Amino acid sequence: MAVYTLPELPYDYAALEPVINPQIVELHHDKHHAAYVKGANDTLEQLAEARDKESWGSINGLEKNLAFHLSGHILHSIYWHNMTGDGGGEPLAVDGVGELADAIAESFGSFAAFKAQLTKASATTQGSGWGVLAYEPLSGRLLVEQVYDHQGNVGQGSTPILVFDAWEHAFYLQYKNQKVDFIDAMWAVVNWQDVARRYAAAKERGDSLLLAP
Repeated sequence: MAVYTLPELPYDYAALEPVINPQIVELHHDKHHAAYVKGANDTLEQLAEARDKESWGSINGLEKNLAFHLSGHILHSIYWHNMTGDGGGEPLAVDGVGELADAIAESFGSFAAFKAQLTKASATTQGSGWGVLAYEPLSGRLLVEQVYDHQGNVGQGSTPILVFDAWEHAFYLQYKNQKVDFIDAMWAVVNWQDVARRYAAAKERGDSLLLAP
């Protein structure tokens, strides 16, 4: 039985228009995300076979494949819920996300500074990757990270709470090679309620993950 399964979208394919058109959402979820789920499950089976046969010559490649596919599955699972057709704007206390708004201001100086940093981080990823807002438990702060592919350049222990997919398959059919335009448009569909829930959950369990004070 498969360990990982493709989650259903929390909305229909057209829910994110005009920022992301239905064709992209359908292909991105049903084909690309599904491929990462299959890749993670296939790699787990291959690792089990390698253990049974004590065939360790392929272990390096299999471990890399598992990290790639599993991280792709996790980031996409966050990505879909990070967006909503009636989202966007700025997180505000009046909308019930004041704790997140305060954390952003404390960590980056202002929402505008945070928005500029995450936009630049997402738009300037070399090749394929992500821009990520993550909770870092050692400092208790929010950080912006550039994630190459799905799993590179990530602080160990940090929890992603807002992710911008900067792979070409996320935007090319609609935005062509204008990645910056896509990232700018993404701010109109950010689901701050979802981001705030993720921040609260990461903060609550963060200290328990630390190995040292």
